[in-house]
Amino acid sequence: MAYDEALAERIRALLAAVDGVVEKRMFGGIGFLVGGNLAIAASGQGGILVRVDPDESASLVDETPAEVAVMQGRPMAGWLRVASADVAGEALVEWVDKGTHYASSLPPK
Repeated sequence: MAYDEALAERIRALLAAVDGVVEKRMFGGIGFLVGGNLAIAASGQGGILVRVDPDESASLVDETPAEVAVMQGRPMAGWLRVASADVAGEALVEWVDKGTHYASSLPPK
């Protein structure tokens, strides 16, 4: 499955005012990096992949439609998947903010 280009464009528009955002093809989708750290991606598996504080992963999974991302068979704390239907409206803004905030808190690469 190719990533959703309309979703990528919505993410791009939300990040337009953020300094230092770089786009990079990854995971079959397109990632948006802040300071060299992945903040959010339009995933090749559909929906988004968003990076959050690993200490907040469990509560976000409990309180939102997000699921812990599984990469190479391993659940990855701090990486969440959110289905396209769950970011069709204004919810995308919150996820972009969460991913951008966390990526910005990490040392630049």
